[in-house]
Amino acid sequence: MAEETGLSSNLLAEEMEPVNGDFVPPEGLCWVSVLSCLLLACSYVGSLYVWRSDLPRDHPTVIKRRFTSVLIVSGLSPLFVWAWREFTGARGGPSLLALMGIRFEGLIPAIILPLLLTMVLFLGPLMQLAMDCPWSFMDGIRVAFDPWFWTLCFSDMRWLRNQVVAPLTEELVFRACMLPMLVPCAGPSLAIFTCPLFFGVAHFHHVIELLRFRQGTLSGIFLSAVFQFSYTAVFGAYTAFIFIRTGHLMGPVLCHSFCNYMGFPAISAALEHPHRLIILSSYLLGVLLFFLFLLPFTDPFYYVLPTPICTLTSSLCLS
Repeated sequence: MAEETGLSSNLLAEEMEPVNGDFVPPEGLCWVSVLSCLLLACSYVGSLYVWRSDLPRDHPTVIKRRFTSVLIVSGLSPLFVWAWREFTGARGGPSLLALMGIRFEGLIPAIILPLLLTMVLFLGPLMQLAMDCPWSFMDGIRVAFDPWFWTLCFSDMRWLRNQVVAPLTEELVFRACMLPMLVPCAGPSLAIFTCPLFFGVAHFHHVIELLRFRQGTLSGIFLSAVFQFSYTAVFGAYTAFIFIRTGHLMGPVLCHSFCNYMGFPAISAALEHPHRLIILSSYLLGVLLFFLFLLPFTDPFYYVLPTPICTLTSSLCLS
């Protein structure tokens, strides 16, 4: 039995070994990777402020203008990865799109399993939402299949920003483009915790708007910024983990959109809820089930081995 286990581990290791054997990281690779990611993050955030306006960020005019600049930067972001590949000599192996998680192999599991895993984590908030919702289950089904409902959603600039444009562009830039540059330098595990730092720092730009429109005290704004950095960094590490394990962009995008819809769990409201015992139990059960299913639901086996990004590293890719 021990021999079979050892043999299985060796086979898995061979599957996860890089297929691009000619790729030898040059000296200074980490500096090039980090500076490229920093430039990419600055370009993304900077694109939000190329428009001069005295209007708040939620004004439809501001949102439309930012859509334009962010979509341009996001559309050009693969050029950073292409330039990085040319400089480092990592031109063999998977295509540029495959490295960025845009591929058909294993697409269906990549759409379903990571989103389902995230919903398990939010079991408590979902239970709380279901209890407080005035609609019945059948009402919800009817609304979900109502074209007029989706027409209203897509005509709402804030909804379009939070559920579509922000998840798609942020995951493209901060995961699909940055991780292929960071993994060969730092390795998969360290890249998961390095990549979110760019993502978290990028969200500090909200502080500028809070100060600009005097939306709170200085200490309150600072604490809000620290909390948002911590929350986005943890979330960024989670979606980076999903991206490396699955080799797909779609999973992180859908998880990002779902989390934007749910927001941060309203734990204080749960503590005061009339059915708080059921809700708090759901919170605990969701967290336990999340850690139980984390590895099985993201097993690279479902997404076709080896995942493209894992061909850039000589270490086992979170197997």
